[in-house]
Amino acid sequence: MYEYTFVETSLGGFFSSATHRETIEEYAKEGWRLVQVLPTNYNGHGKPAAYEIIFERLIQEG
Repeated sequence: MYEYTFVETSLGGFFSSATHRETIEEYAKEGWRLVQVLPTNYNGHGKPAAYEIIFERLIQEG
């Protein structure tokens, strides 16, 4: 069985830098595996402005 976590992030913009790579690396170190990246919000030009990164990891039964 797996457990999941969902992380909101952005790919940066004019005044901010993207943090998705650091987020993915941070969660991977904790045993999470990247499943999917979904756009959640769009700007006025139809470009995704925010994303949800979905991670999973095996639940250790013991």
